[in-house]
Amino acid sequence: MPVLPDDDRLDDFDHGLARRREVLGDVWVRRATLDATAFNTEFQDLITRYAWDAVWSRPGLPTTTRRLLVLAFTMAQSRWEAFDLHCRAALAAGVPPEAVREVLIQGAIYAGVPAANTAFKRTASLLAELGIKHEAAPLMPALRPRRHTTFSRPQLAVVLQGEGDRVPVLLAHPLGLSELVWQGLAGRLAALGHPTLRYDLRGHGRSPHARGDWGLAELAEDAARLITEWGRGPVVMIGLALGGQVARQLAATRPELLRGLVLAHCDSPEPEAMQAAGDAAADAEPGQRMAAFAEAALAHYLNPALRASRPDIEELLRDVLLAQDPAALAQAQAATRGADLRGALADWAGPTLVIGGGLAGEGGSAALAASIRGARLCLLDEVSRLGPIEQPAAFEAAVVTFLGDK
Repeated sequence: MPVLPDDDRLDDFDHGLARRREVLGDVWVRRATLDATAFNTEFQDLITRYAWDAVWSRPGLPTTTRRLLVLAFTMAQSRWEAFDLHCRAALAAGVPPEAVREVLIQGAIYAGVPAANTAFKRTASLLAELGIKHEAAPLMPALRPRRHTTFSRPQLAVVLQGEGDRVPVLLAHPLGLSELVWQGLAGRLAALGHPTLRYDLRGHGRSPHARGDWGLAELAEDAARLITEWGRGPVVMIGLALGGQVARQLAATRPELLRGLVLAHCDSPEPEAMQAAGDAAADAEPGQRMAAFAEAALAHYLNPALRASRPDIEELLRDVLLAQDPAALAQAQAATRGADLRGALADWAGPTLVIGGGLAGEGGSAALAASIRGARLCLLDEVSRLGPIEQPAAFEAAVVTFLGDK
């Protein structure tokens, strides 16, 4: 909230001035108000009272949302001086560049590509001015993500990235999420020369729900089909939570398709928290079931510190969770609930890395690693059950080190 003077007789100008200073910074506000002249002082008074007190201080929208709306409006009208002012202030205040990027991409559709092109150029200059750096991501064939859908059925949405000659990698995501959790890791591996394939499990993301009865065996058959059609096998499969259960099932039934496993946050078939998430969805009113599942899943997947400090990440994952097919989600959850993988890898002899979250406790991950011949164990600090999102650099480092030995 704005810091107000210690005076119980504040008027709307004082409140608006404090709000204006909070959003745009003291230097700009001092220049706009203290340097006012007889010509423009009434205008400065007007916008301070009506824009900054009457509108910016309304409780209906969070400040970050109002910041992003201003960027959209000024971009649409080519008000570039105002755009630069508010974009610089938003970035300096900690609004994630990724959120700004989404506004500009949305604006390309509703305000026009030329406006978005200009907005991207000006924002890039502001990011450089503020020292906010981003990794290079050239649209080269070897690095550019390529989205496809399988011809074989049930159809699966896949993303191919990387054309190098190093170990090929297949990535499988957790229950309720999508291939988006692997975006950062896949890009890093592609840059290092690893061909990668990430996909949406049945009924998740852009993959349609396959009707009829299916369970973990069918999910593993899907993975086997992808590897065969890709023609890059044997591969290292990286599975996260439900994706890890799929990887274990595949290693037990089609080991010839794999040269290694990375099993992340999959120390039990279905943790009690995710069972509770499913139960919460089942007990909720029909229109609230996915919302109930999403809240319980977020509490399970993300550590409290990250949820508090990066609401943008939580909102992105919530959107992914809410977009899932409820029937497919229930089917996938039933598949894991009924699966028993104890001893499934008794004959598995390939290299294995087990990754766990330090905040989730080491017991389950340590037990899983101990049950697999020669498996390594890596526990990530400040991680609950979604390492690629909670601590992407540490997760990537563990995977890259493991792949370096293949």
